[in-house]
Amino acid sequence: MATLAEQTCQPCKRNASRLSPDEAKTLLKDVCEWQIVEHDGIMKLSRSFTFRDFSSALAFTQRVGNIAEQAGHHPVIVTEWGKATVTWWTHAIKGLHLNDFILAARTNEVAD
Repeated sequence: MATLAEQTCQPCKRNASRLSPDEAKTLLKDVCEWQIVEHDGIMKLSRSFTFRDFSSALAFTQRVGNIAEQAGHHPVIVTEWGKATVTWWTHAIKGLHLNDFILAARTNEVAD
């Protein structure tokens, strides 16, 4: 069986189903250090990564950007000195989809 990061993201349309809270909690076990947060009534997947300096955080941000472009699915990334926070959710369904967990797993792989 493929790891979460090896799975393929599926195109997600507005009528796609959001993950239930139980489904999301089960998948959360496969993405270390991520947490489910709620913002404006929308469940999102978020994690902060720490780095030794701004340059390292910026390089990580670019790697996550590359992952996002390849998948056609884009997170919010806040880059600061020594820190980058990545937040994934599926805008079209205003919530979490399997794609968000796949991309969180891939994000973990490109972290220093």
